[in-house]
Amino acid sequence: FHFYLPGMQLAATRRLEIETDLHHALNRDELTLHFQPQVEIESGRILGAEALLRWYHPRRGLVAPGDFIPVAEETGIILPVGDWVLREACRSIRQWADHGVIEAGFRLAVNVSPKQFRQWDFVERVATIVDESGIDAHFLELELTEGVFVHDVQDAAFKMACLIELGIRFAIDDFGTGYSSLMYLKRLPVEVLKIDRSFVDGVLE
Repeated sequence: FHFYLPGMQLAATRRLEIETDLHHALNRDELTLHFQPQVEIESGRILGAEALLRWYHPRRGLVAPGDFIPVAEETGIILPVGDWVLREACRSIRQWADHGVIEAGFRLAVNVSPKQFRQWDFVERVATIVDESGIDAHFLELELTEGVFVHDVQDAAFKMACLIELGIRFAIDDFGTGYSSLMYLKRLPVEVLKIDRSFVDGVLE
């Protein structure tokens, strides 16, 4: 038996359109970064920021990250997009540093997808982008999700150690929602732990 549901066809068509348009988004300068500040509550001082990828489509307007990031991951488009995000983040750091907007200790966090991180030349890619931008690597923080460590913890630890030597810091994002293990905190050189909000929403109550 075969059943046809119009809703499934619409969803499949929309996904294909997003995939097709995403291929051209980089060349058409439709992607941009927004920056969410990390503020010290007591002083109000901005200690860092997180780079957030946004896509402004010429017809659809602002496309939600939840609509295009999974498609980018599944199709592999996340690799060139990820390189663009890192370059753009480093370019922004360079601008801020040149204008004296940021000071020592500031960190810009950039999300790295599991597919990016598992590339055999990931360390070289990051090092090259940082070097070409001319920034101090201490301004950069890479955010990984727990899924990155599931397949090969040793490989992950090695790559992280290589980049830490350059001055880059690492954070685990959404900790506690996936393959959570406190052992990761012992085996991996992580400096920042971002606990998923589902664990802290009711902390005051």
